[in-house]
Parts: sequence; structure tokens; C-alpha cells
Amino acid sequence: MNNKQRSLLAMSVFFACGAQSAGFQVAEHSASGLGRAFAGEGVVADNASVLARNPAAMTLFDKAAFSGALSFVDPEVDVYDVQNKEQSSDIAPTQIVPAAYYIRPIDEKWAWGVGLFSNYGVATDYPTDISAGDMAGHTSLKSVNLNPNIAYRLNEQWSFGLGLNLVYAEAELTRHLGELSYFNGKVPSDKAIDMTGDTFGYGWNAALMFELNENYRVSLAYRSAVDLDFDDGTFRDYTGKYIQNGQPSVTGKLAVKLPAIFELSGFYQLTPDWAVHYSWQRTDWSSFTELKATSNDCKDGVCFEKPEHYKDNDRLSIGATYSFNSDWTFRAGYAFDEQAGKPTLSIPDSDRHWYSAGVTYQWTDNLSIDAGFALVMSEKGNFTEKGSGAAAALGERRFESTGKAYISALQLNYQFN
Repeated sequence: MNNKQRSLLAMSVFFACGAQSAGFQVAEHSASGLGRAFAGEGVVADNASVLARNPAAMTLFDKAAFSGALSFVDPEVDVYDVQNKEQSSDIAPTQIVPAAYYIRPIDEKWAWGVGLFSNYGVATDYPTDISAGDMAGHTSLKSVNLNPNIAYRLNEQWSFGLGLNLVYAEAELTRHLGELSYFNGKVPSDKAIDMTGDTFGYGWNAALMFELNENYRVSLAYRSAVDLDFDDGTFRDYTGKYIQNGQPSVTGKLAVKLPAIFELSGFYQLTPDWAVHYSWQRTDWSSFTELKATSNDCKDGVCFEKPEHYKDNDRLSIGATYSFNSDWTFRAGYAFDEQAGKPTLSIPDSDRHWYSAGVTYQWTDNLSIDAGFALVMSEKGNFTEKGSGAAAALGERRFESTGKAYISALQLNYQFN
């Protein structure tokens, strides 16, 4: 049942092909961070968006602060079916990623804050009539994380933070017959299956920050894995092959694990005008081992099952900030995002290179505006994949993928009196 297996996979993961981070991770949390390729994102603390990476940094704020950001992700991802000589162009639609943050000091020791953002998401749309329609089609996963936090300053050097992650996710997918249509007299664009569902998940995050002096600080942050249990998803079978007793749809159960994230961030003020930043992010992709959906109404109780071949991946970034004057600040950064999973048609994962630049304009004493831009280049991928059912007799098919993405972001920051 590989067509359904790949469908579930694509429901959960796509942006690996170059639009964002490895697997289905979302990095776009702020416009200021985008301008430096998110280097030092957990400790720069130039606005409230630092909350997305490190709650301990809330102790750096002496006034209440708000940040709201919109990121625009425009991927250009193409996949070529070598055997059938079919090109699927621009398979990833443009996405808008919103985020909002609020931080409020309680006293000299304590602070609290709340963030609303996403750590994981996906969108992809292959042509309906391609030969590989049983392996790729329309997919969408939207998730939002409500993240309340508390922070405590132990002394001049050490601060700690702790938070709760409340994650809501919606998923949708459609797959078509593709080459399977050659065995039943139908056309490739006829539907094979579709699936929809939504769920809530819960996790936690913790962080610490060390300030050597006013010019140098470093942080460690951890965000736990989140289990998403789609217990009431609707699975529709248009072929009559996967659901027993001839039912058109059933309620299925599906578990998807959002991996844990560990991040080290550093900030160093070289001169009054220049600062440098760095980050190392490690994502626990090795915990993502299989995708399995079950229902008593599916044959043998399993609607689909697929093992995954993932490993923990690293993201390394470095950036710089230049304060031109009291009104204008400029940023630049570079990041290397390591491939996490074995490439497939649904996930043509590869190494990515980020090239970023950004600017801040201080509109008033309390209000500033950030803008950021990044070009994300994916290394060319080559991989093979085998069809399902009768299409398996055709053997493995070979694919090539190329991709890049243009990411831009705008952000408003307000500091309350």
C-alpha cells in the first residue's frame, strides 16, 4: 500500500526540498532573525521574537515588548521523472507564515511571555495527471504553537526559562492513480485516496542563558518532541482495494511525532557598532522512524505502514549586525542546513545553503520595523522510488529534484513605556 504510505508522509513533510529547513521544520520566526540567517536567534534579544527560541532571554527586557511578523515563502521546486520524461514544476505553493510575541517583566528577577508561531508545516501540489500520482499529489499540514513561558534571573550571569507548547494541527491530502490507472482502464488523474484530520498535541521547552559580561552571552535551549495523534481522521478510498466491506470512507488513527530541537546560540558585541552571532541547532529526526495508520475497517487493521530512514541533523549559522546610526541597523548571515532524511518523491531532501540580509528602521523611540530576505539554495537531488500494487511490476523509477526559495519577512516591534 505504498501509495497511501507516501501520502501520509507528504501530509507531514515537504519543505525538505528547499523551501525551509530539513524535514518539515519551519525556521521562519522573525524578520530580524531572517536577516542574519537566524544566527544567534536564541540570545540576540533585540525584540520579543527571541521567545521562539529561548525563554531565558526574557530577563534581558526591562519593559514590556511586542513583536508581530509575517514571512512570505516563495519556493521554486521542480521534480523530473527520468523514466517517463515528465517534469513537475513549481510544486510548492507560496506560503505566509505569521508569528506574534509578547514579553513582560514582573520585577528584576522574573518575567513572563507568550508566543504564537509554528515549528512545523507543509504545502505541496503536484499535477493531478502525472505518472507518479500514486506517490505525490496535493498535501497540506498547518500547525500553530501557543507557547506561554516564565523566566527567572538567578544572578548577573545566569538566567533560566521554562515553557509549555500547545500545538494544534490540521492535515489534508489527495492522491491520484497515476500509473496504476494503466491496470484498470481509468485515467491517471482519477483520485485514489484522500485524507483529512485535525488534532492537538502538547510539549514543553526549557532554556538557560549565561552572560559573561555586557558584550558576550550564550544560551542553550531545548524544545521537546510533540506527539500528534490524529485519532479521528477521515480516510477515503476511491479504488475499493484498501477498505474492507466496500465502505467509501472510514475513521482512521495516525500518529505523527514532531521531533525535539536543541539549540546553542551566541552573541558577541565586537565594537559599539558591530556584533557577531552564531547558532548550532540539532533536531532529533532519528526519533521519526515510521508512519502507520490503523483502523478496524481497513484490511488486517492497518490502512498503511511505512518505515522512515531519518537521522539527527545539524543547522549551522553565522551572522553579523551593524548599527549605522540610531535609526538604521543592518544584518547579514549564512547558514548550512544538513539533509535529514533519505530522499523520496514526497521528500526530496537535500543539503541547503541560506544567504540572508536584513534591516531595521527605528521609527519612533518605541516602534521599530524589521525587514529580512533570504535566498535558500538546495543541492541537486537524485533518487529512486518504487510504485505500489500493480505498478510495482514496473520496478524502481528514477527522479531528479532541484529547488530554491525566496523568503522575505516584515515585522513590527513595540516597546511599552
